[in-house]
Amino acid sequence: MKIYRLLSVILGAALSVFAASAQNQQPQTPEQREKQLLEFIDKEVQRLSSQLDLEYWQEFYVDSTLTHDYKAMTEEMERLSSAKVENTDLYIAVQDKWAEQIDASYKSFFTEEQWNKYWKTGAKKAQQARDKRKNKKK
Repeated sequence: MKIYRLLSVILGAALSVFAASAQNQQPQTPEQREKQLLEFIDKEVQRLSSQLDLEYWQEFYVDSTLTHDYKAMTEEMERLSSAKVENTDLYIAVQDKWAEQIDASYKSFFTEEQWNKYWKTGAKKAQQARDKRKNKKK
């Protein structure tokens, strides 16, 4: 359930920024977006650390993974927005691609016990939703 909240927050924030700029409203400055993203990442690292009892080095990897992948996802979404893409399915596809990348990274450094707990606390349902969207396109 928390993964759904995480994904909806990311997509909601990205779409609201793009919608605001499309309506000629005052969008957030790059510094404000960066600050908001880093605050979100810090909270997510803390949440996963307490939920999965992560080691310090694992917290570092979670932070590094999220920082890299969210920035890359944001850049990709901004490119779509700059190209005036209005199809929300494309934005969701970008989000899904990066969510899968994050899960693959987590799986590489979580212990089996941590991964199973992470998987059971929402990641499995998020993956099933991504798979359903992917199969729907075929």
